[in-house]
Amino acid sequence: MGSRYAVVFGASLTQFTIIGLYISSGLFFKVFEAEFGWSRTVLSSASALSVFMMGLLAIPAGRLSDRFGPRRVLAATGTVFGVGYMLLSQVSEIWHLFVLFGLFLGLGFAAHDVVTLSTVARWFEARRGLMTAVVKVGTAIGQVVVPPVVALLVAGIGWRPAVLVLGGAALVLLVVAALAMSSPPVRSGGDAGGAGAPAAGPGFAEAKSSRAFWTLCAVQFLFFPTLMTVPLHLPAHGMDLGMTATGAATLISVMGAASIAGRLAVGRLVDVIGGRNSYLFCFACLMAALGPLAFVSAHWALYCIVAVYGFAHGALFVVVSPTVAEYFGMRALGAIFGVVVFFGTVGGAVGPILAGMLFDMTGSYTLAFLTLMAMAALAFGLMLSLPRPQLSST
Repeated sequence: MGSRYAVVFGASLTQFTIIGLYISSGLFFKVFEAEFGWSRTVLSSASALSVFMMGLLAIPAGRLSDRFGPRRVLAATGTVFGVGYMLLSQVSEIWHLFVLFGLFLGLGFAAHDVVTLSTVARWFEARRGLMTAVVKVGTAIGQVVVPPVVALLVAGIGWRPAVLVLGGAALVLLVVAALAMSSPPVRSGGDAGGAGAPAAGPGFAEAKSSRAFWTLCAVQFLFFPTLMTVPLHLPAHGMDLGMTATGAATLISVMGAASIAGRLAVGRLVDVIGGRNSYLFCFACLMAALGPLAFVSAHWALYCIVAVYGFAHGALFVVVSPTVAEYFGMRALGAIFGVVVFFGTVGGAVGPILAGMLFDMTGSYTLAFLTLMAMAALAFGLMLSLPRPQLSST
């Protein structure tokens, strides 16, 4: 029994560390602009490369975990991630940034979700949703805690020593997290809750010929850019509006705190009203935040809007997998979910670059946020066009 909860701890710590540091990378935009003169289009492109690499490397990371176990894979990728973050202290050319984000940070980013969540799912066959939510709350806590620490370190000792310290801390935490992970048994004993029963639903080949499959892929492509773009550019946006670095980091913390509420509330809502309707609720919240975000300049109002955004941000990370299960059952859930997520990472790689380009062209994020709102509205319409799922996910 203890081993499975150690796995939850390790998975949560992995999420906390990697996402906390990734979210905080936007705090360095103003520093890099001032020191190197790099545009936000270029800076966003480096970050977007890590998102694209996440999708590209997630499948081999999952296969390696199946073959060699999560401990070895996460120890290796965590070491690479920590070393890569430390090497950021030596950046002087733009290609350095692309190599570090694309290879070192991208590799750690690729394994943080697919390896941890698939391992937890195997240990907790009857409580996958609950334990997945617990792990993803670790992500939200990282969003709350890490950005202020990063801002204080940068202000106190400078950005180069700060990333050196942060990379070393990440290396230690990720190796500790990896050691807590273990390969699950084929059956998880009393927690299996009916393991061995035939799984309902179509196979992957049948599923991919359906309109629902491609609609869910398109929906993921449309909304995922927002989830990658807003956290990355939000600190710079806050500082553009006159906030200090610490105040801008607090925006991320507010987003992370609200995302915890979103994850827990919508996780329960899915069970009550279903994934399709929960999606629609999430998109309504997302649009309600993105519209005002494009125009508000008062700091107190910005915090309020970011809280609404954070709720939708966290909720959308919870709603996808149960909705895929509602439409397609459990038989090929992993394969179908993987393709849906890949479409999201493609859009997620484009979003930050587009936002950076629009900022460089206009001098503000107004057009970028309105574009993201329009994409969310299109996703809302596509989701509304889907019929209610007829297939139970059980």
